[in-house]
Amino acid sequence: MTRENQFGLKGWTPEYLDSLVGKTYLITGANTGAGFQATRILLSKGAQVIMLNRNPEKSEAAIEDLKSEFGNDTQVSFITMDLAELASIRNAALEINEKVPKIDALICNGAIAQIAKQQLTVDGFESQLGVNHYGHFLLSGLLFERINESKGRIVVVSSEGHKMGLRNIQFDDMNWDKNYNPNKVYSQSKLAQMMFAYKLQDKVKQQGKAVEVYVCHPGASNTSLIRENASVATRLSWSIMVKLGLAQSAEKGAYPEVMCATENTLKERAYYGPTGLMNFSGPVGECKLESFVLDDEVLTKLWTLSEQETGHIWPL
Repeated sequence: MTRENQFGLKGWTPEYLDSLVGKTYLITGANTGAGFQATRILLSKGAQVIMLNRNPEKSEAAIEDLKSEFGNDTQVSFITMDLAELASIRNAALEINEKVPKIDALICNGAIAQIAKQQLTVDGFESQLGVNHYGHFLLSGLLFERINESKGRIVVVSSEGHKMGLRNIQFDDMNWDKNYNPNKVYSQSKLAQMMFAYKLQDKVKQQGKAVEVYVCHPGASNTSLIRENASVATRLSWSIMVKLGLAQSAEKGAYPEVMCATENTLKERAYYGPTGLMNFSGPVGECKLESFVLDDEVLTKLWTLSEQETGHIWPL
């Protein structure tokens, strides 16, 4: 059954944006791909964007490109942060809380995918789960009070890949020491992000906080997400998809996260992104939210485990 798109046949596009002057957005992984394009779109409407990236040189180059496009007075900067290191996230959060008085939205965009062989972060987490879920869980928790004071948002960028694995969390072996599979592990990491977001919605509502939480996916977008750490077969299949035109541009891949950071007519208990064939591309709107994503017993168990693993107890 086709779901009616609240934004019409074309879906949501940046044409819906009004002026964003005076708004401040934080985006992880913003020097390339969809994060960079989201930065461009927000800056084009006068917003301030602070990129949270692990590579200072690439961040400086991205800023140079953005100021070349929008002018030297463009309000874009970066803070060095590596989602794979809890200490780096804590240091970045300290700097943000000291220097950034208002956060209209934190966009959890940064990710790694399809790592061919098991890798662990410096904190001992399987790398995809560590970067995609634990990193953003900690960052969001450390910035929560500032976001709440700002009546701001947390936008979690997940993936259609969340449907393609176990459709559950492998609690007895979170690092997949016994059965590592790059696709299934990526799927679990993106499912974990969604479960975190929906549990956070519940906690925010219970405590009467002002933070709004939205979940989206970018579709199949031509970004640098599939890197040299992916298997040859994965890189080859992705290359074929791109050549066949099955992958949309990184700019269009950025539309859902920008929409979730700015649009005032969205539902929180929802899942947004491209709505075309297999949700690869097409008009941006509301997609089907699968019931297995909302199993409260699993959500609660994952939240408790995430607090233990990151060493951060949320103020909720």
